[in-house]
Order: sequence, then structure tokens, then C-alpha cells
Amino acid sequence: MPVTMSVQRFDELVDAALDLIPDDLAELVQNCVVVVEGRAPEPDSDLLGFYDGIPLSERDSLYSGVLPDRIVIYREAILDLCASEDEVVDEVRITVWHEVAHYFGIDDDQLDELGYA
Repeated sequence: MPVTMSVQRFDELVDAALDLIPDDLAELVQNCVVVVEGRAPEPDSDLLGFYDGIPLSERDSLYSGVLPDRIVIYREAILDLCASEDEVVDEVRITVWHEVAHYFGIDDDQLDELGYA
């Protein structure tokens, strides 16, 4: 049975996951916004998170004047996947870190090796 959780509590978990990112890495994240949405559109409605932007590893001297990158965390998909609040806490952290890793240019294969895929 999926977990029921308020939008505010879920947002707090996302903020807490971001706060756990080491300061030296967090300081490198620029021009990026993290948002929480209910669910990804079909056919990706089971997607937990999504990074949309130009990874830091691909930016060059011409990178300027662009809209902020977006990391989207999908609340309903994560809640559907989890059976307890503790599981939600863990999944939110893993998903947030997974998407932040994409910001740095780390691909899914590397994330799988690290346990974040």
C-alpha cells in the first residue's frame, strides 16, 4: 500500500536530501532549480525524478544566458513505490542525489555502480 504524505512533508524531505549533499559539491551547483511535481506525464508516469539541462561536464565558455537547469522530483511515483515513511526518506535521498549527479554529468551506468540508479 502506498504511503500517504502531505506535500509539505515531502518537500521537507527533498530539502533535507539536498542539505545532505557535501558543501564542496553543493557549492558547484549553479543555475539549477529543484522542483517537486505530482507525477511525470505518460508514458513516464513511474519516473521518480528527471534532470533537464546542460550537465556541468558539457558546459564551456559559451554557456551563458540560458534558463536554469531543472531537477524534478515526482512525489506520487515515489510514494507509490514505498511502504513506509522511512522508505520514502531513503528513496527521496537516492532520487535527489541521482538527479544532482546527472547535473554533474554522471550517467546511469556510473550511478548504478554507486547504488544510485
